[in-house]
Amino acid sequence: MMEHIDLSGIHNAAMTKSPIHIKLDPTTASPFHNGKFEGWGTSLCWWANRLGASEKFTEQAAKAFFSADGLHLDIARYNIGGGDDPGHDHIMRSDSKVPGVWSSFTPDGSVTFDISKDRNQLNVAKAALRANPDLQFEGFSNSPPYFMTVSGCTGGGAPADSDNLCPDMYCAFGRYIAGATKLFREEGIVFRSYSPMNEPDTDFWRAGSEKQEGCHFSPGESQSRAIVETRKALDEAGLGDVLVAGMDETDIDRTAANFAKLSPEAQAALGRIDTHTYQGSDRAEVRETAIRAGKNLWMSEVDGPWDGLQLAERIIADMNGMQPSAWVTWNIIDFYRDSGFVDPVGNRPEAGSRLDEAAPLWGFGMADFDSEKLHLANKYYFFGQFTRYIRPGDTVIASSDSSLAAYNQDSGDVKIVVVNPSGRDRDYIFDMSEFAGLSARVRVIRTDNLPGGERWKEIHGAARMEGQRLTFTAKDETVTTCVIGE
Repeated sequence: MMEHIDLSGIHNAAMTKSPIHIKLDPTTASPFHNGKFEGWGTSLCWWANRLGASEKFTEQAAKAFFSADGLHLDIARYNIGGGDDPGHDHIMRSDSKVPGVWSSFTPDGSVTFDISKDRNQLNVAKAALRANPDLQFEGFSNSPPYFMTVSGCTGGGAPADSDNLCPDMYCAFGRYIAGATKLFREEGIVFRSYSPMNEPDTDFWRAGSEKQEGCHFSPGESQSRAIVETRKALDEAGLGDVLVAGMDETDIDRTAANFAKLSPEAQAALGRIDTHTYQGSDRAEVRETAIRAGKNLWMSEVDGPWDGLQLAERIIADMNGMQPSAWVTWNIIDFYRDSGFVDPVGNRPEAGSRLDEAAPLWGFGMADFDSEKLHLANKYYFFGQFTRYIRPGDTVIASSDSSLAAYNQDSGDVKIVVVNPSGRDRDYIFDMSEFAGLSARVRVIRTDNLPGGERWKEIHGAARMEGQRLTFTAKDETVTTCVIGE
């Protein structure tokens, strides 16, 4: 369990300039994936479906998000679209019009595949893999193809809280997933896992939706059938090495509650618990649910209208509260400047407006189609304070409400990321007396929230090791990363 630091105490300490003391203990490692962190990631849905039409945007995105010069992300979640009825025109967001990878179908749900329909997203996936050859892919489905649904629409059910996969199409949907997984493997995109559902226990997904595809799966029998049939289909296709993940609930609390409602067969077939953290608060219960079940745990999707400091606070809350082996954001580019973009939800900056680097926004920047250039917000650089330094294979350990810590068992390096959203500097003292053979060398890297300010800036002489204690000052409205020993 992590050492809890009361936020009011932090505030009082900052006011009186008393140092904040935090002891790090290497025995408080994550209980998942043998204590080894698997990495940071993003969904490719929906931005890759837009940017992948441009070679220039594709290469910019691969470098910015997946290369070691950029965020060096380790995970990409690839959405296999259902593909809506060609006669429908209700989806208004151009980026969310993800095509299905099929060209024809029979009444029993058998399909003929055509991967060229998803060329844009595939272009980005291949470029990302070139930028990071160790990139791990997870497939997921927002909806089955329209001809497998009750409503005849991949937008969702009618009503929205009704199951929309036809009762006699669970096997066919599993075969669709397995067939697509095999097809993408032939293209070099190897899904190590596949999640057949996306936020299934909600009333978000309705027929005729302006926004995207979606499908409700009720807790219990419906979710169990989807998991079991996906597992069977993957095995029958010779894809036993692809684990089934789920349920990708939007709500942390529902993740724990709905896992308990799965049939014993479905619980056994589920290879890993994926959860989003848009709603709910009981991170400890999700962690304990996964531990009791003997499952790995990912935080597989979240974002919000946040600035970089708010993003950092959410990462720290999720990573310390659940101790997952991976943390994945949603649509890393969610903001476009071009006349063709329509957002009926109204929760993002308007198309055509200027990107304010420090302003809260969904996504991490803007794709400017006027100049065919990515403009990256401060939020991007704040994310990099984590992704560039805490790397796959590191062991994440308990820290505090304002910090995330990890160490590498092979090199002995210790990495500490601290967020200071207050208007005052904060002094920190990290006690590392439980570590042996620490280096005296400390690198300090910092990003601030000012337009045109510090971006992954090396701050020389800003921290010092005094025996086995690290002392440094976290400047106001910054995220600071200290790397000891690298």
